Amino acid sequence: MASSVTEQGIAGTPQGSPTEHPHIERRPGVCGGAPVIRGTRITVRHLAVLHNDGAGVQEMLETYPHLQASWVHDAISYYLDHRDEIEREIEANRIEAVLARTGGVIDDKGVVRLPVPGRRGGR
Repeated sequence: MASSVTEQGIAGTPQGSPTEHPHIERRPGVCGGAPVIRGTRITVRHLAVLHNDGAGVQEMLETYPHLQASWVHDAISYYLDHRDEIEREIEANRIEAVLARTGGVIDDKGVVRLPVPGRRGGR
C-alpha cells in the first residue's frame, strides 16, 4: 500500500523531524542527523559554505537543478537563524578535522586513506 503524502517526503523518502523552516528537516541516519533540505541529502552546512564563498542562489540551482529556489533560500535562512550550530558543523567536517578524528592521511597524490578497522598500519 502506498504511503500518504504526510508519511512520505519528496520522491517517496521517509520524512524526518521538521524544523521551524518548512523545507528543512533532520532525518536519523541521513548526514549524521544534520539539517538537510527536505527529501534530499543536501545539508544546510553545504549550502552555507557555498553562500559564504559568494555563490548566489542561481548558481546553486545550476549546480543542483533538482532543487527549487525556495528550498535554497530556506536553507540559507536556516543557516542565518542557526549560525553558531552550522558553523560548528562546518568546522567539524573540514578535511583536517575529519582526518584528525579518524586517523586518516592524505598521500602525496592527494588520495585520502582512512584506517581499516582490524588492520594494522591502516591500509
